[in-house]
Amino acid sequence: MTDTQQAQGQSNEPALHIDWIDSHAVGIVKALQKAGHTSYLVGGCVRDLLLGMHPKDYDIATAAHPPQVKRLIHMAFIIGKRFRLVLVKRGDQQFEVATFRKELDLKEFPIEQFPDGPPPGDNIFGTPEEDAKRRDFTINAMFYDPISGDLIDYVGGKDDMATHTLRMIGDPEKRLIEDPIRILRAIRLTHKIGFMIEPSLRQAMATHASELKKSVLPRRREELLKILHLDDPMLALVECHDLGVLAQIFPSIEKMFEKPERLERFSILFESLRRSVTDQSNTVQVFAWLLMSILETWREEAPENGVWPKIDDNDFGQFMRDELGMYKFEQSQVVDAIRQIGLLQRADDYRKKGERRQSNLVRKEGFQVALSLAQADYRLTPADAAFWNEVFEKARPEIEAQRTERSQNRTARRRRRPPKRGRGQPPDGNDGDSSQNEMPEDTPTID
Repeated sequence: MTDTQQAQGQSNEPALHIDWIDSHAVGIVKALQKAGHTSYLVGGCVRDLLLGMHPKDYDIATAAHPPQVKRLIHMAFIIGKRFRLVLVKRGDQQFEVATFRKELDLKEFPIEQFPDGPPPGDNIFGTPEEDAKRRDFTINAMFYDPISGDLIDYVGGKDDMATHTLRMIGDPEKRLIEDPIRILRAIRLTHKIGFMIEPSLRQAMATHASELKKSVLPRRREELLKILHLDDPMLALVECHDLGVLAQIFPSIEKMFEKPERLERFSILFESLRRSVTDQSNTVQVFAWLLMSILETWREEAPENGVWPKIDDNDFGQFMRDELGMYKFEQSQVVDAIRQIGLLQRADDYRKKGERRQSNLVRKEGFQVALSLAQADYRLTPADAAFWNEVFEKARPEIEAQRTERSQNRTARRRRRPPKRGRGQPPDGNDGDSSQNEMPEDTPTID
């Protein structure tokens, strides 16, 4: 009986939902194994399957090197510079296939044989066990063979799954200094799956929270957005405050925690304005929700002279740019949306101004976000909300046509640019076949 079958037969162990596994992921593993390469599903998909959650992504680890994977798997191309892996496309889905890696040991690369030094540390290939031990948390380091049904665990992840514990592989202090973003990942992951942080890891997170300032802004932005996608992001923000994380990298959010009454106002606004987010993948909506919550908290605390931080203030521009890592188009749309809320409240005036003035307002980029925020904050009567929705629906066909044209023009301009070197290969087939074509110029790489 396999480990998985045993786990499914015992109620005190996590059970892996085999029937939930994506058939394309199974096909890729099967093709690699057929060619003689040890290959498994790995990481978050295995963890989520054991938790009874449908995985968002499927990652595959293999003994095959990137060029070998590319030759064996159709619609596969090599990407990345620092971390070379293979991206396999199946319709709208993408699957990352990475070779087993290990930690760099300089003794294995004597200067006599390697005068230029060892290869980059992220591209030193190893065994499944070595690969597991270089990952972050034990519950993210288990392998699953969908062909044989075996669950392979070198680091005690199965035991930690049973006790709902998030544990770092290796010395927590060393691993957090090595990559401080693991602090944010640990907070997000525990709130996503309802686990507790192992005490020594939690202590190390608090001790080394300042290391996060050394991390790059795009990675902090990505983790914050993922935290805001949680079922209860406020609890995660509270833990970020408790561990000193907000004070280090999001000081403007930390200010919401300085006074109990301010925190209470912020919490209420943060929860109520969340209704304005109708699409979690729309970063403008998500950032507008966060910023509006903060702005309204300050407004309600304003002194009698009515002076409080505004969305146009330089401090807020710096907050959006330097703390949140918002792109220019996101900043522009959020500022426009929050400005437009006051205009939407003047629905009676716009009813008198005629269709042209009404149409000009609903055509603005931030209109839909502004309308959602105004409704979530009860700024509009039902009649006014219905009026603006009616005006927008009338203009929608022309608005969407204009946006499609702009998008096509941007794509055409990108394609006219000269191709860049080292971008990998394109998709071109099915599992088990090879592809030798070059990747299209506009295909993104992952560094």
